[in-house]
Amino acid sequence: MNRATREAAEELCAAGHRAVELGLSPGSSGNVSARVDGLVLMSPTGVPLDRLEPDGLSVVAADGTPVSGPPPSKELPLHRSMYDRLPEAGAVVHLHSPHATAASCLPPWSHASALPPITPYLVMRVGRVPLVPYAAPGSTRLAENLSALPGRFAAALLANHGSLAAAADPAAALEGAVELEEASRIAVSLHGREYSVLAPEDVKELTARYGTTWDL
Repeated sequence: MNRATREAAEELCAAGHRAVELGLSPGSSGNVSARVDGLVLMSPTGVPLDRLEPDGLSVVAADGTPVSGPPPSKELPLHRSMYDRLPEAGAVVHLHSPHATAASCLPPWSHASALPPITPYLVMRVGRVPLVPYAAPGSTRLAENLSALPGRFAAALLANHGSLAAAADPAAALEGAVELEEASRIAVSLHGREYSVLAPEDVKELTARYGTTWDL
């Protein structure tokens, strides 16, 4: 590995370890990837995120062709679809964290976002979070369902499955996943009750200030 690739690998492993420490990646669930120098580094299939090591990552070309290391997670097509949507993204984190998974089983708040703008923080740190229609984990169809969603977004809930977050680097992508989990926890706790959401003008102010997206 060259220096940039080594640094990306170390950052990716650190994000995976942190996800487990936070209780967001039970068992061997979840997968993470980073994009650097035309390559995608990814957690291998079946390896828990707290056991990731820089020299044990899967390395594939941008088109998915294996380069080195063990076989990547079956969710490689999903990650590649997110990179195609966000050319500036340097990392993608997919988790089965409990509250995000619970929220992914509920009807979406709107056609644009599965989660409502209850507090400013989801709007500020992540932006809108559409619900990707269900397809089997690891399937090409799941990646296609993500690709088919309109508009711009950096995170999503996968119906009956979990969360997906992309950002400039692994640490930032994990931060997005953490914010998704917290917003999902609040949404799930309020399900079936009356609650208020931020006014459209307040959402617009936050997205303009922080560079996120809410409207299609």
